Amino acid sequence: MVCSALRRVAQVHAYLVRKSSSVSKGHHCQALGSRSAASEPAARGAPGGMVELLGKSYPQDDYSNLSRKVLSKVGRNLHHQQHHPLWLIKERVKEHFYKQYVGRFGTPLFSVYDDLSPVVTTWQNFDSLLIPADHPSRKKGDNYYLNRTHMLRAHTSAHQWDLLHAGLDAFLVVGDVYRRDQIDSQHYPVFHQLEGVRLFSKHELFASIKDGESLQLFEQSSRSACKQETHTMEAMKLVEFDLKQTLTRLVSHIFGDGLDIRWVDCYFPFTHPSFEMEINFHGEWLEVLGCGVMEQQLVNSAGAHDRIGWAFGLGLERLAMILYDIPDIRLFWSEDERFLKQFRVSDINQHVKFQPFSKYPAVINDISFWLPSENYIENDFYDLVRTIGGDLVERVDLIDKFKHPKTHKISHCYRITYRHMERTLSQREVRHVHQAVQEATVQLLGVEGRF
Repeated sequence: MVCSALRRVAQVHAYLVRKSSSVSKGHHCQALGSRSAASEPAARGAPGGMVELLGKSYPQDDYSNLSRKVLSKVGRNLHHQQHHPLWLIKERVKEHFYKQYVGRFGTPLFSVYDDLSPVVTTWQNFDSLLIPADHPSRKKGDNYYLNRTHMLRAHTSAHQWDLLHAGLDAFLVVGDVYRRDQIDSQHYPVFHQLEGVRLFSKHELFASIKDGESLQLFEQSSRSACKQETHTMEAMKLVEFDLKQTLTRLVSHIFGDGLDIRWVDCYFPFTHPSFEMEINFHGEWLEVLGCGVMEQQLVNSAGAHDRIGWAFGLGLERLAMILYDIPDIRLFWSEDERFLKQFRVSDINQHVKFQPFSKYPAVINDISFWLPSENYIENDFYDLVRTIGGDLVERVDLIDKFKHPKTHKISHCYRITYRHMERTLSQREVRHVHQAVQEATVQLLGVEGRF
């Protein structure tokens, strides 16, 4: 089974080079101002090969699963592109924290790190955050690995431990993150997160509390649904209150006062208790961020034994799509002036409502195949479709499953919706891309085509 997997990894690069050549001769469709991903060979390679990224070389192994589609996005840093909607959201958050939270000497309390490398170790991305070795979030099918020890970060939380270990106790981290996921208007393999962390000493947390000097941060008790075993109830309640107050002020700054907000209990490995914030925007409840009281084990391991803190993380695309009424996540990568000029405002807080271009018609094609007896990962199929179809692919839906009553083989049928954001596609040019998807699916995923 391992040998078969290694052979499959070795096939990808050569196969997609051949397919990209034949597809590019058949059509010349440009996706959102850039080359179609069909003309980008995969970066997967045989163990022993190397991948070059951001000036460094990384040896490939059986975990390497980066595609050229994804590699082409590394270093784009949309959150640095002035007047881009993601930049606007980032700047609004920064401005709010700079103005609202000031240190003893009149300087901003929160420092901002928005240029950290997206290449991290698996220890940074998982172990430092107490994510168990068998946790499903580590799966190769859900992440982009350079090899077994290095990957493209799946969240900006990957930098928490390092910054805490450096002695920081209040910071924001902004950057691009990478996850293999489904294909629709809300999901993209690259998106952008903003992370916030704040730690408190005993004095800082209890200074404004009457008789606060008698209160303690820590105790040895049992873990419950509302607190960790090492935290006193008083400390946990104050940290939770400060966290929710901080985030309520933030979203009110972004979306306006009078916003209806509710908190939903949830689970994250690196916070407890943990919450998701939902806002009622235009009559609909929308989840906008996750947060919680930091696990003390994480804080202690970074060297801040005498402190307690909170952390939150939000998606810039998520906020921008809600705030600016942007209907499709692919638009953030557009270089079309009709999109970009709408966000060139003199004031970052200026109200903007995206005005759509004419919506060009979709071209829909189905693909069905028998699954192999083992090792089929649906995200591998989605990643392959993205690699070949690029941003021409608007969404992919699993529309039918069938189990043969005699052979017990399982068939999947997917509907692929192709739609260019800037012009009309013809069935002929889509046919070249779709045929490449069909052939690559058979060759690289080991399925049996039903087309």
